[in-house]
Amino acid sequence: MTAWVHADGRPLNSNGLLRRYLPKGTDLSVHIRQELDEIAESLTIQPLKELDWRTLLEVYAGLLKKSISIRAPFNSVALGT
Repeated sequence: MTAWVHADGRPLNSNGLLRRYLPKGTDLSVHIRQELDEIAESLTIQPLKELDWRTLLEVYAGLLKKSISIRAPFNSVALGT
């Protein structure tokens, strides 16, 4: 899992979120990949209070968009556009 953080820099309790689906000590080898992917997706699209009721996906997309917009002027100069 990615280490997501609160606005004040504290890490989210991703283990606590994961334990809703897989109790501590669960042998992951008994689960098929599809089950694990479904758990990961449900965690990614779940709004969290710690993220001002945004989802991990929304936060990641915002960070990615910000990263792209910061780099855009450099890319357009390099590409001659």
